[in-house]
This record gives sequence, C-alpha cells and structure tokens, in this order.
Amino acid sequence: MATCPECDAEIEVDEFDVDKGDQLSCPECGSNLEVTGLSPLELDLAPDEDDEDEDEDDDLDDDDLDEVDEDEDEDADEDEDEGWEE
Repeated sequence: MATCPECDAEIEVDEFDVDKGDQLSCPECGSNLEVTGLSPLELDLAPDEDDEDEDEDDDLDDDDLDEVDEDEDEDADEDEDEGWEE
C-alpha cells in the first residue's frame, strides 16, 4: 500500500508488479505518479512531459545559439561562392 503525495489517498499497488521508475495514476485525484522506491513502496509526482521539453531547450544557452547561427551563415556564404561562374 502506498500513499498519493498529492491527495494522501491510499493506493493499493502490489510492489511485485511494479519497478522503480514505473508510472501510474492516482484513482482519487488523477495525478501522474512515479514509483521512486520499492521496499517500502514509495510514490512521487511524475515529472510533466512539458517540463522535460523545457529542460532540453534550457541546455542551449545564448552562446550556443550564436554559434549555430554563425555556422548557418558560413554554409550560406559557401553556397554562394560555389554558384555560377561567368
């Protein structure tokens, strides 16, 4: 038996049927939960998928974005140089 960290409802989960990292939903409040411990069974709120996307975007800082822009500009200049010769 585990407790929902959001609404404190008791959730009946067989600890032999789940693994650490598994996700489930609270039947009372509908929160997405993640199994964080097995003995005793512990549940925590699962990370939102939107948060993961934002974290990936945060990995690139402004300097990295400038480097990407410069690389694209260099590629464009090279394409122009390889153009038609008269």
